[in-house]
Amino acid sequence: MGVVGSAVRSWRNRFGNWSLSSQFVLAGGLIMMIAAVIAGYFVSAFVSQISIERTAASTALLVESLVAPVAQNLVTDDVLNRNSAALIEETIGSAPFSRRFPHLDIWKKGGVVAYSTTTSLIGQQFEVSPGLASAFGGDVSARYTDLNAREHTVRGFREKFLEIYIPIRVAVTGQVIAVAEVHEVPNVLARELRDIRAVSWLAVAGATSLIMFGLFSVVHRGSRTIELQQSELIKRIEDIQHISNQNVLLRQRTLDASVRLTEITELQMRRIGADLHDGPAQLIGFANVKIENVRRAATPEKREKELRSIESALGDSLDQIRMMSRGLILPEIECLPLSEVVRRVVHNHELRTGTTVAVHGGNTSQDFSHAIKICVYRFIQEGLNNAFRHAGGDGQTVFCDFTGMLLTVAVQDSGEENWAQPGTGESGLGLIGLRERVESLGGTFKVQRELERGARIQMSVLIAGGDDE
Repeated sequence: MGVVGSAVRSWRNRFGNWSLSSQFVLAGGLIMMIAAVIAGYFVSAFVSQISIERTAASTALLVESLVAPVAQNLVTDDVLNRNSAALIEETIGSAPFSRRFPHLDIWKKGGVVAYSTTTSLIGQQFEVSPGLASAFGGDVSARYTDLNAREHTVRGFREKFLEIYIPIRVAVTGQVIAVAEVHEVPNVLARELRDIRAVSWLAVAGATSLIMFGLFSVVHRGSRTIELQQSELIKRIEDIQHISNQNVLLRQRTLDASVRLTEITELQMRRIGADLHDGPAQLIGFANVKIENVRRAATPEKREKELRSIESALGDSLDQIRMMSRGLILPEIECLPLSEVVRRVVHNHELRTGTTVAVHGGNTSQDFSHAIKICVYRFIQEGLNNAFRHAGGDGQTVFCDFTGMLLTVAVQDSGEENWAQPGTGESGLGLIGLRERVESLGGTFKVQRELERGARIQMSVLIAGGDDE
């Protein structure tokens, strides 16, 4: 196996070094030869079948015109009467007819022989062959003799005939009352089929050669063009390889960011669940316990006191749920320009916190994808939330710039506490989530630590063609 494998690899390497036209001559020639053999076989078989059916049809017209008029007694009888049999024998007894059609059988339904040139078969019953069944269905059929059939072994057939089955019908109604089976000597038909097959093979071979020549001329011209261009393509392989390596690294970064973003989303969902359990759920549970106290209150004053306690707990729970919902629900921003997205997130933050946010830039008419808009919205929302939580909203500023193909967004404050430290408290989880969200879009996330007061986070995304849609 090692020697054979080495030889195959060696031949494959040599074949790969050939020109495209040489490879086409070998591989294409082999394929076209196989295709020509298959096409020639099927075309020859099809034409031969058509020739057999044509012969069967012409023979059927002849035999039916001779047998049908004298076989009408088979409507009621199981065998042909003597007068009808004598007329048939007189007709088929002529030398030209008997040389070409040496045997004639007339069958009744069920495989009973009503007449035969072999008189010993008359009245016997044999198995119904497929050709006989087809003829009783009203179709003319032709098949070569099955030498193993009992009616043929009785007569000692040693060579195959072309068996043609012809339906015999009632003259008035057209009902099939019998089937005439005539055995034709295949010598003449065999010569015709041989000539037809030869012509078919020659036609297929000629057409295949013409196709091969035409394709070779096209491939040869293309091969020369490819060889001329190959030297130019080789010069660009290093640049393409370099770009490919960069794409692989970028794709891997994006994939890693997506995976980490999924994990962070799961952590955030758990945090939301914990907040709901520890906040609104506890208050609602407290209100539920107070309901029993209301039922047991001895005086209206005590009942009113308990109801106010329940009302306060439910009100606090509702306020907490609303506050959480404002941070989770994203407004409809798909159809808004980026400047309106920035304005909306800043406005919502100002309403919620009662602070003021300065906005610089963001006045661009460029159309961005929905994913970019969501990323910018969440980036500014998280940045302002952290600025308010850790810096008391002091010096909150949003920067937005789109120059060339680069979109840059930044959030900054001038508070005492530097909250932009990933990995510290809840803000760390938020900043890590922002980093993964930005990097999943192929962008970069940066934390600037050189500020004397406060903190600044910045995202940058390269917008291909200025439009991500």
